[in-house]
Amino acid sequence: MRRTCKLTALIFLFAFISWFSLTGTCYAGAWTMKQGKLYDRFGINYYFANEEFDSNGDKKDFASDGKFKDFHLNNYIEFGITDSITLINSIYYKSIEKEDDNVKQETWGIGDIDVGAKFNITEGSWGILSTQTLVKIPGPYDDNDDLPLGNGQFDLEIRMLYGRSLYPHIPGYCNFEIGYRWRFEDPSDELRYLIEFGVDFTKDIYGRVKLDGIYSMDNGKHTDTSGNPTTTNNFDLGKLDTVLGYKISKGWGIELGYTPEIYGQNTASGATYTLAFTYQMP
Repeated sequence: MRRTCKLTALIFLFAFISWFSLTGTCYAGAWTMKQGKLYDRFGINYYFANEEFDSNGDKKDFASDGKFKDFHLNNYIEFGITDSITLINSIYYKSIEKEDDNVKQETWGIGDIDVGAKFNITEGSWGILSTQTLVKIPGPYDDNDDLPLGNGQFDLEIRMLYGRSLYPHIPGYCNFEIGYRWRFEDPSDELRYLIEFGVDFTKDIYGRVKLDGIYSMDNGKHTDTSGNPTTTNNFDLGKLDTVLGYKISKGWGIELGYTPEIYGQNTASGATYTLAFTYQMP
């Protein structure tokens, strides 16, 4: 029953994407950077959870009045090697804490590191189609810690991206992504999907919203001894990433974000609050 519900939700999602792609011609996930151009986003993030999604997708409190906190700094960079090839790097510095009525645990350090590249396949008045490869490299932490920063193993991801401007009807864009992540040790492989809409409210104020999802292939080991409730071996998760941004000056911006986790299975249920500074080379 659980697998049937998950597959039904994905079929509905793909149907929605196909319909929208035929209706409606920017700058978002599918677009590559121009040669020599740089985009940098530095985010200050606070995540808090005192609930979890169980195996049926229902929310319940952590045992023993438990709480999980994750304060992390993230720097995300895109750099245009050519007009059609963009390099990607993302690195985290984390401080995480888990406590309940019986114990309190803390860990801090550099988290997992993402490196990858995005390739423009083709574009036209209908939009842009690109592909992206990404490798997740485990950070210099001990995955045997009682509260590890990550699962200490490599992942490989390949995804397809489609973007389209909504001008002249709406001053904004839409972006759709679908990908597969191979996880080479205990955790399950994952199907990753994203639906994104962005709009300029004025020449300086903009916003965007993303449905960012993970669908577990359930082919990992079902035992999980990690103390980190966000790095379980087989989990589904859907996050609603909302951002309001302001262009401070040419190239510079500031963003406020709120990202609640709205559905999932076998993982923590919380929300992330973000303050980010962006720079895009003019």
